Amino acid sequence: MSKLASAIPASTVRAWPGLGHWNLYFMVKLALQWGGYLNIQILPNLLFAAFLLLPLNSRFSVNGRRLIAVPAAVALFYQDTWLPPLNNWVEWPSVADFFSSHLLGLAERLVDWNLVGWLLLLAVAYLFVQPWLRMTTLSLVGLAWLGCINLLALYPSHEPSTTPVSVSGDTVVGTSATVDTYLRQFYRAEAERRVTFTPSTTAAQPFDLVLINIDSMAWDDLDFSGLRDHPVLRQMDVLFDRFNSVASERIPATLRLLRAGCGQVPRSQLYVPAEEPCLLFDELGRQGFVGETLLNHTGQFEGFLSAVQTLGALPEPEINVSHLSPVLTGPDGSPVLRDGEVLDLWWQHRQAQPDQRVALFYNTLTLHEGNRLVTADGAGHRASYKARAQTLLDDLNGFIEQLAFSGRPVVVVMVPDRGAALRGDRMQFPGMREIPGPSITRVPVGIKLIGMGRNPRSTPLHISEPSSYLALAQIIDRLYASSSRAEDQLPDLQPLLKGLAQTSWVSESENSVVLDYAATPYVRIREKDAWLPYRAMSK
Repeated sequence: MSKLASAIPASTVRAWPGLGHWNLYFMVKLALQWGGYLNIQILPNLLFAAFLLLPLNSRFSVNGRRLIAVPAAVALFYQDTWLPPLNNWVEWPSVADFFSSHLLGLAERLVDWNLVGWLLLLAVAYLFVQPWLRMTTLSLVGLAWLGCINLLALYPSHEPSTTPVSVSGDTVVGTSATVDTYLRQFYRAEAERRVTFTPSTTAAQPFDLVLINIDSMAWDDLDFSGLRDHPVLRQMDVLFDRFNSVASERIPATLRLLRAGCGQVPRSQLYVPAEEPCLLFDELGRQGFVGETLLNHTGQFEGFLSAVQTLGALPEPEINVSHLSPVLTGPDGSPVLRDGEVLDLWWQHRQAQPDQRVALFYNTLTLHEGNRLVTADGAGHRASYKARAQTLLDDLNGFIEQLAFSGRPVVVVMVPDRGAALRGDRMQFPGMREIPGPSITRVPVGIKLIGMGRNPRSTPLHISEPSSYLALAQIIDRLYASSSRAEDQLPDLQPLLKGLAQTSWVSESENSVVLDYAATPYVRIREKDAWLPYRAMSK
């Protein structure tokens, strides 16, 4: 032994420890990142790895680090998922109203057994190779590689621009700066858009307008349930293929419908009073329509009725439906009524009214997640989405037939507020709607003209351009303007749909934004986060 080595006490020479079995933790996270199931925040993970690698001198400090590391690892893992921030669960007002059975159902959706199987195989492979490989080196190299990718994204080599950047061939990418600029320009342009409603004239033929606002029904849900070709959809005169409901939350989506007269605004502006030209039912009132509100529920869940009345200018519901027997109970245990019975009750009420024009807003909670079928013993049991959707669509079909039999001119507009997220994807579990992806906000909006003459077409006219509520307000206005037609002559649908407002795809929830930029969907999870490609592949 050299003199220098012998001069140094052995107790002071302490090698840095490896990560040990914490390597499995980081390997699992890297695998989930590669599969698109996680969005690893690189700096907190590097700091956590450094904390685990620090050499400690005493058994007490080593044990203390273990006690700190376990909860820190759990919290860090949660932060790296696509799940909403923890404070959202605390502040979410409706969570306290949920039945325990509904919360259990939500928890069950968090388990993807195929993914669990692959992770178990990864754990076995790790245990097999770790005696021969330096796993700590592999973990740190993987984290460093992710860090380099994040640094390249944070520091673009050009000035912010809304012009897509070509990478190779037809592939284009957008940096966070360019997508942020694009979003600001979108909202500036939307702030200038308005629908100028046609002034009332005595020549206009009276008709009723029925807006059917359905909670939790997107095109993706209909595909998943096998109900895309339901008769009520086939008999529509107009169907929107790419209608964006904008929101993955119930109240904001409904407020956007009730403010359809103006362009799309940021979510924060929905909770301040809107300008009068934006409020659909105010404008309809100026055209001579008598506004009415109807629900198949109490309206108390999530404070829905109060919000849409205050911020959407809806009148108080007039019809007493409390004597009807509930067929479902909502997530908070409140009664949910059969749609066909509620609409039939309104139609009896309508036929006794002298008003020439009535505009009805009808909101149904039938498809809301967490509803339970009412049973004779009072216990209730979980109701499948497909069965409830089938019943709802059958009821709407029967309601339309009832209107047609009466001969009264009625325009029925079916506008779902969002999807149920039945399928889920790599960024969200089934049933979670924190991120407003296209599978949640692309909803089947349909228009049926009743008592206005026979439609020579046997199939609906499809609107394939990206559209939203402004186009719907335009159609309602044009229908009113064209209602001075000859009796029994259906309005010409082609000019009615010509030149409708198109709206670029931007969807927003409380924390997240999803948009299309250069034909690529991007997502921003939180306000100051970087924009990422939205990996929405099905699980």
